[in-house]
Amino acid sequence: MDRHRLTSRILVFDERDRILLFLTRGSAPAQPTRWITPGGGVEPGESHADGARRELYEETGLDLADLGDPVWALDFTVDFEGGDHDTGHAEYYVTRTLAFEPSRANWTPEEHVDVLEHRWWTVDELLSTTEPYEPHQLVELIRSQLPSR
Repeated sequence: MDRHRLTSRILVFDERDRILLFLTRGSAPAQPTRWITPGGGVEPGESHADGARRELYEETGLDLADLGDPVWALDFTVDFEGGDHDTGHAEYYVTRTLAFEPSRANWTPEEHVDVLEHRWWTVDELLSTTEPYEPHQLVELIRSQLPSR
């Protein structure tokens, strides 16, 4: 049986064009710990945009009325065993803000266990790191959203 999951993720850029990522344990033992953008599952009856706004608030404390249209979408197949879904569709949104310390006040009990740390990353830091991040197209996606230099 195919278990499909809809997710919304947010590229949060600061004034120095750094992106906010969370180091998160995998949702199943076979899934590695990796750096990901804020975001998560779309709840039943929720649009991707509504899910993105809710997840952004829950995971960072940022309460935004509108994130605009998605800038990228990804259909994926889960390549690890033990997860709660086999395939998924993610829509990515963008917001810009001043650098801030994300609030943990609205995290779920699971997030308090699974989120190990957060960090504001530059593109150069992501290019030079050996630490895993998702999606593997993240650097290209970030570059597509940065002002031309």
